[in-house]
Amino acid sequence: MDSRDPSRPGALGAALNRDGVARAYGRWAPIYDLVFGPVFARGRSLAASAAERVGGRVLEVGVGTGLSLPAYAKSRSVFGIDISAPMLDKARARVARLGLRNVERLAVMDAERLELPDESFDVVVAQYVVTAVPNPEAALDEFARVLRPGGEIIITTRIGAERGLRRVIERTLMPITSRLGWRTEFSYARYTSWAATAPGIEIVERRALPPLGHFSLIRMRKTA
Repeated sequence: MDSRDPSRPGALGAALNRDGVARAYGRWAPIYDLVFGPVFARGRSLAASAAERVGGRVLEVGVGTGLSLPAYAKSRSVFGIDISAPMLDKARARVARLGLRNVERLAVMDAERLELPDESFDVVVAQYVVTAVPNPEAALDEFARVLRPGGEIIITTRIGAERGLRRVIERTLMPITSRLGWRTEFSYARYTSWAATAPGIEIVERRALPPLGHFSLIRMRKTA
């Protein structure tokens, strides 16, 4: 298949790369809370609540400025990672300001190459992250690797259209949005296709989120 074929997984994502994403979110860091805080508040709340229902140790991938950290129970151990050091500086300041002693560590790390042991977390939370990594399936593989059996991957994400005018617009905008640090064209079918081939992973919930229902909360459980 031609590598330029836009139907190929990752083809349009080729415009995203690790360093470019890190730079993009470094630029977002000073204004991220103001721009995205209210928009994604509902998704953050629901993701944290879903993680609480599972319990245990939480890995938050793409923790950013730490907006979601206060939503976890004080008894819940949380390890946060992000590709952007400036975003994590904001998160560390939030942890110190709010006295969040349950946050065990914040570290710069690539979601596609987690420097963490196998089966070391009960929950992996990835909020608005999957569409911002160059190779989403590679990141999902890593989420599954570090997850213990019986645990859950909890994702909040924008869902790209499968057909119609919105799909055309999203794919047209990809060269612009990739420079901002995310992709617009990632469809739900890519989640279902990945889960169908990932050993022991099953999708247990998809729930529409605001704004406009273009975002979803997706829960996946590791059964083996």
